[in-house]
Amino acid sequence: MHFDHAGIATEDAQELAALYGDLFGLEVAHEEEFDGMRVVFLEVDGGYFELLEPLEEGTISRYLEENGNGIHHLALATDDIDAALETVRDHGVALIDEEPRPGAWGHSVAFLHPKDTGGILIELVEH
Repeated sequence: MHFDHAGIATEDAQELAALYGDLFGLEVAHEEEFDGMRVVFLEVDGGYFELLEPLEEGTISRYLEENGNGIHHLALATDDIDAALETVRDHGVALIDEEPRPGAWGHSVAFLHPKDTGGILIELVEH
């Protein structure tokens, strides 16, 4: 596995993308509307900042209400998400997603419960 992206909850993905472009020279690698969100991926040295802006009520809007803008999750890429989930199960880690589901950019994803991962929401991603 390797680092894939940091998911960042924000009220305005376009504004934050522009700021990160100006400050750090980051460029948009991909942008879409997915699952009630605007999702903008900025390329960062082999990984991404995934900017998550809610377009309707849902997980990200609730996160923003409770926590404000900030890092929502960290994602690790795997070549075999089913095998990665089996390893996680073998270690007794609670899963939010028992099976992979469709994610942004056409990837398969599954989230691990933060209660068993040091308080961090971890996403597994298979491209």
